[in-house]
Amino acid sequence: MNRSSDGFYPAFDGESSNVSGVSWGAIFAGAAAAAALSMILVLLGFGLGFSAVSPWAGEGVSAKGLGISTIVWLAATQIIASGLGGYIAGRLRVKWANMHGDEVYFRDTAHGFLAWCVATLVTATLVVGSVSSIVSGGVQAGASVAGGAASAMTQAAGTAAANTSSDQYGYFVDSLFRDDRPAAVSDDAARGTVTRIFAQSLANGQLSPEDRTYLAQLVAQRTNLSQADAERRVDEIYARTQKAIADAKVKAQQAADTAAKVAAWTSLWMFIALLAGAFFASLSATFGGRRRDAVEYVEVETYTTTTVPPVR
Repeated sequence: MNRSSDGFYPAFDGESSNVSGVSWGAIFAGAAAAAALSMILVLLGFGLGFSAVSPWAGEGVSAKGLGISTIVWLAATQIIASGLGGYIAGRLRVKWANMHGDEVYFRDTAHGFLAWCVATLVTATLVVGSVSSIVSGGVQAGASVAGGAASAMTQAAGTAAANTSSDQYGYFVDSLFRDDRPAAVSDDAARGTVTRIFAQSLANGQLSPEDRTYLAQLVAQRTNLSQADAERRVDEIYARTQKAIADAKVKAQQAADTAAKVAAWTSLWMFIALLAGAFFASLSATFGGRRRDAVEYVEVETYTTTTVPPVR
């Protein structure tokens, strides 16, 4: 049907049609194309990203560069895939006869938007599940590394033995057998005792005078230091252990704060990328719809001189 001089289709004064204005076949076709292209581009982006990352310091792309390139790639993926899906949905829909130009424009835009919606849901179902498992695994690993730094330092100081169920009250049991002059024991036994004392003291936040004196006696017995020098060594080592644990906690908090900011910015940019995809899908559908309506049909006569109606 031809448009009038003002660019609109002439209005139809006949009875209203009960046929739906939605061409679901064209929408699903466009959505399938958009979802397939999105998956291909996402996998390509993963491959390029992994090839650009290096475990060696000073090599490969930086974390900031990787984040920016990821956002740009996601936006480009949305624009390209959604644009293709919208164009296919607009180009393959049926031709609406006796329809005002504004209504045709709205329907084409709606077809592109619906194709984008279906493609987004399909992509989310197929891709986001695996991606979320990868991301969650990375986040859990990062949290374990960051949060485990403090626990690792504490374990180095002695929390491993104190936190086991079989030796939960080892510190108190050791207190029953303390002597002003510690008996000579093996190095493993001495280390276990010191470990439990450090674990209990670090949990309480301070080293009691009794524990300090007892540790100094153990140190003096094995190092030939005087009691005063052994006490100074105990104070120094205990202070260094506390500082190491405090630094590990600060690093863990900083890592958690950085991860939260990265997650927030990533969500915002993904939101913008999805909006761009919806816009380009709708815009491409209107362009495809116009190309669809501009097609001229040729009537073909068969050998029996029967006129075959053009396919709409």
